[in-house]
Amino acid sequence: MKYNKNVYHALMMISQFGINMLVPIFICSFAGMFLDREFGTSYWTVALFFVGALAGFTNVFRFAKKIYETPAQTRRRAVGKRGGAREKSAYEEEN
Repeated sequence: MKYNKNVYHALMMISQFGINMLVPIFICSFAGMFLDREFGTSYWTVALFFVGALAGFTNVFRFAKKIYETPAQTRRRAVGKRGGAREKSAYEEEN
């Protein structure tokens, strides 16, 4: 049975998005709970949760930007290797 690598690649990308989003939120939330316990306050958890969410969105944005820029760079390198020559159309190949 042959497995499609694209499916595994897509699952890896989806899990990476989740990790990039959740890890900063959890770390900041736990740090906020620790600070609230130490200082006897009740606002650090909420404040640091939003800081973690902002960091998570920033991570996801950078990751998505990197993913969408990579194919364009690959296409540019392929054109550069051919010396700027264009590909033949189906009509040109037949004649």
